[in-house]
Amino acid sequence: MKSLVFVCAQKVVSDHSSLRRALDFMPKELYPALFQAAFLGKKTLVLQDLVQTWPFAVLSFQKLLNSDRHCDPVGAMEKPSKLCVQTIILGVITYLSDALAKGPEGQRAGKQRLRLLDMTGIQDDGLEQNPDTMSLWSRTVTLAKACIDVSKRHGEEATQAWKRRRGSHITALPAASPVYVEVRVDLFVNSTSYGVLREALLVSSHSPLRLQCRDLRAEELSLRSTAGLLELLSPGSVRQIDLRFNNLGLSGLNVLLPQLAKFSRLQSLKLPYSNVDVRRLSPVMEEGLQSFASQLGQLGALRELNLGSSRLSGRLRQLLGGLQRPLESLELAFCSLLPMDLSYLSQSVHVSSLRKLDLSGNNLSDLLLTPFLQVLSEVSGRLLYLDVMECKLKDAHLGTLMTILRRCSHLRYLGLFCNPISSDGLRMVLQNLVQLAELRLVVYPFPVDCYSDATQFASSAALLDSSFDHDKLARVGEELQQMLLGAQRADMVWTTDMYVHRTLDSLSL
Repeated sequence: MKSLVFVCAQKVVSDHSSLRRALDFMPKELYPALFQAAFLGKKTLVLQDLVQTWPFAVLSFQKLLNSDRHCDPVGAMEKPSKLCVQTIILGVITYLSDALAKGPEGQRAGKQRLRLLDMTGIQDDGLEQNPDTMSLWSRTVTLAKACIDVSKRHGEEATQAWKRRRGSHITALPAASPVYVEVRVDLFVNSTSYGVLREALLVSSHSPLRLQCRDLRAEELSLRSTAGLLELLSPGSVRQIDLRFNNLGLSGLNVLLPQLAKFSRLQSLKLPYSNVDVRRLSPVMEEGLQSFASQLGQLGALRELNLGSSRLSGRLRQLLGGLQRPLESLELAFCSLLPMDLSYLSQSVHVSSLRKLDLSGNNLSDLLLTPFLQVLSEVSGRLLYLDVMECKLKDAHLGTLMTILRRCSHLRYLGLFCNPISSDGLRMVLQNLVQLAELRLVVYPFPVDCYSDATQFASSAALLDSSFDHDKLARVGEELQQMLLGAQRADMVWTTDMYVHRTLDSLSL
């Protein structure tokens, strides 16, 4: 329910000219509510005025838009308005220009207020990009260009000032700007945006607009480019590094991991699709694997690890045994795991703290079933997120699985997509899962009895490629929804859309 303060703020921001005249007399305590109302109402002119006169040292998107102090959370952080985000960046640039134009005396007298624009936590819009929203990649490029532009203008203005004071001969270059705003941000870079981001990070330390990276996601970059970016990041600010589709291999990862040791606050390391295969190692590659495991152990703050799509058969103990602290999130999708890997995991220190577990793409229906159930039993009291997509689980496995899942009292997400389960099996799963009060999202597979010939499927890929009865699938979906309503669990979403949810990690759970 909206508070009276928020309702009044909506009314105030609806009249830009009146608000602008009243800003000098506005109590600073009202700014957060006005910002919420302007952002959610897409009042860009109001937003720019609020940013330029922001009375606090910090302007944080997360705290302002996810707070329920004045209004209910409405998903503003999920799909931020592109125009509003651009307006806020422009407002900060204008604020800096005004502060710099005052000169040293004016800057001291004005006592610069805004010091930090925190844009972390704004979620990417996913695969279906809406033209009215702003993706993480677009925000990265926009901020990088703004940083470069502000730096160039400041440099030109500083140079002109030196020329006026000292004539045409310049004896020294101006120091870093005394007026600046730090922008704490999550960055997404690929080969297309690498150049502009690198330039922005190079000038950032002396620019009035300074980028401070919290989470870095880099895709399809060369080893040299990736290493170059890591060198430019502040050691004390980085929380997560996500390197994917970079084809680094063991040799490339061993080049990068020593650089990661400087990030003392690095809690999350994601290395999916890194082209690592330990199944047939030469003596040299064996040494490389030992080096990789040893360097992982140097990351003392690590809580989350993703080694998805690496072939790690039989090597989980070696890779995880040297970590300094138990993991809270472990993603091992499509890792060709062996029973000994899951047996190790079920007895390791990590099961005492795991809140997220992704074993997608591993065949849990045969030799891995018993050790998998042992792992699940050990983590049941803490587990929030479980993904077993494409694990060849069938109706025959569901009884034992549900017995353990019913003990996962804190489970919030369950991924079952692309497993050969029937409509009856899904009904049984739902009847068991409605007992889990915190469970909010289940991604379930197309039932095998909705396909034209369920007996022919030898793989999960075949399930996706084969034709199915859309009418029957719709009827099953409607029946599941009715069962949820009958169990008074309208708060639980059952869907076959594997992209409907945001990919959660232990840092956001």
